[in-house]
Amino acid sequence: MAQRGGTSIDSDTERYDFVVVSNRLPVDRVVRRDGTPDWQPSPGGLVTALEPVMRANDGGWVGWTGTADDDQGPFEADGLHLHPVPLSAGEVERYYEGFSNDTIWPLYHDVIAQPTYNRETWETYVEVNRRFAEASADVAAEGAMVWVQDYQLQLVPRMLRERRPDLVIGFFNHIPFPAYGLFSQLPWRRQIVEGLLGADLIGFQRRADAGNFLRAVRRLFHVPTPHGRVELPAAGEGKWPNSMSDEPRTVVAKHFPISIDAAAYVQLVETESVRARAAEIRRDLGDPTTIMLGVDRLDYTKGIRHRFAAYAELLDEGKLDVDDTVLVQIASPSRERVETYKALRDEIELTVGRVNGEFGTIKHSAISYLHHGYPREEMVALMLAADIMLVTALRDGMNLVAKEYVATRADDDGVLVLSEFAGAADELKQALLVNPHDIEGLKRAILAAVHMPRQERRTRMHALRRRVLTHDVEHWSRDFLSALAEVRPTASAQAAAETD
Repeated sequence: MAQRGGTSIDSDTERYDFVVVSNRLPVDRVVRRDGTPDWQPSPGGLVTALEPVMRANDGGWVGWTGTADDDQGPFEADGLHLHPVPLSAGEVERYYEGFSNDTIWPLYHDVIAQPTYNRETWETYVEVNRRFAEASADVAAEGAMVWVQDYQLQLVPRMLRERRPDLVIGFFNHIPFPAYGLFSQLPWRRQIVEGLLGADLIGFQRRADAGNFLRAVRRLFHVPTPHGRVELPAAGEGKWPNSMSDEPRTVVAKHFPISIDAAAYVQLVETESVRARAAEIRRDLGDPTTIMLGVDRLDYTKGIRHRFAAYAELLDEGKLDVDDTVLVQIASPSRERVETYKALRDEIELTVGRVNGEFGTIKHSAISYLHHGYPREEMVALMLAADIMLVTALRDGMNLVAKEYVATRADDDGVLVLSEFAGAADELKQALLVNPHDIEGLKRAILAAVHMPRQERRTRMHALRRRVLTHDVEHWSRDFLSALAEVRPTASAQAAAETD
């Protein structure tokens, strides 16, 4: 098979002691100026979080290339060993756009949008998860550690254990896990929980999410879960849960709040070109007294509508002046083939037009709205230019943007307005915490941020930065992988222990 970009890998011989499995590979296909294909790192938060871990362990990464009907073989790009799982256009529509993002995503985000429950999309979800499990089993060495990522692959842990009981399997859920009253709506709730319990360690963003999962285990299967531990019997002992192993085993569910590569953001802030770009952004916006910034995927869970409503009311009441204040909203494209997201984009852009039409002037727009993504250097410059970061998610597993903003504030200045429904609120308690559904409360928080004395800004931000810089992505991955090794040591670790 011809290799299109990257360096080919012999999939018949390559095996890894550490394997990451995620819906997407950490690269996107691009075309060079000379017309040849190549790969570049993806900008997503999951890639940002896992890439340093993968490099440190020299492991393999299993995932989809992001292009339907792609026959790309295993390859190496930017030093990463990548093993694609091909998906047809129909599978993308049913597994990814359908069950993953039109059923699981809204259900796990507190039914902010109504989930659809479709048997055909579920069947494709099962089949695609099986293919991911088979691909992972093929590249994992004996006794390897396999780390499965996120809601698109919740069945993989059990399927993988059935094929390879020698493996040490971890799973991390990057989005919330819903309360049982919501989760129970899912017709395939038992299969999802059984799939997750194929792992040795299941990680969640928040303590409450781990609690919700354990409550689902108790309600569905009537088994105790003391101290976050599920004791599974040996295969054939009892009706359920079935450990898929000849020996009893323990599954641990625990929270591990994810973070960012904070040092990389600090380094970018110190770059002269980034600082110059931040100053240029302020000039381009008319040198306002206050720049407020929102950076989100265009998603109904992010609370963009609530943010705009609060801001428009403050302008209408004369508590903010468009000549002194601007809201910059970066809304990167997201799932644009899904009808719910198409409708959201139309609504957001109509709102931007209305607010600018009503409150803008010849010199100043009330909202500077940009519907596309940016490279990391530009995002850091935007954050450096902003006086206030608005994170108003209605439900969010973590929200790494909040931590990115904090990491960029090298002068300990700036204010973070943070939704209490984002996982980051559990850690970043010195932010101004808000309930985005409470528009009056959100307005008060925005005004408090605008008028906050410099010393209070510095005190709050200093504490926030200390947390983010010490609890970075390396801290997150180290904690998770150490806990996974404790639950079920790898074959190499067991051999070392026996030698000692």
